[in-house]
Amino acid sequence: MHIDLPEKRYYKIGEVAQAFQVNTSLIRFWEKEFDVLKPKKNAKGNRLFTQEDLKNIKVIFNLVKERGFTLDGAKLKLKKNPEEIFNNQEIISRLEAVKAELVKIKNQL
Repeated sequence: MHIDLPEKRYYKIGEVAQAFQVNTSLIRFWEKEFDVLKPKKNAKGNRLFTQEDLKNIKVIFNLVKERGFTLDGAKLKLKKNPEEIFNNQEIISRLEAVKAELVKIKNQL
């Protein structure tokens, strides 16, 4: 899944949910379930997600929504081979960006 968010230091939960096309409650739920998600909170208690958090959400989204893992299965996969999963996700993200650019070029022709 290619995420189209502007480069910023922090993202609000609504921006993240909209980018992944899920509800904010799902993002909050994943925050409780997965230890790798640790967004910062401001004085009001609003969650602020970093680029690292977005990478972690991409991995979780890929495992749970796209590949059909259960939450327990996704947790186990993240504990077992975290480096492999994050490297694979980086490669997938690059390929999706290339694909999006090629589609954009094709549509301009």
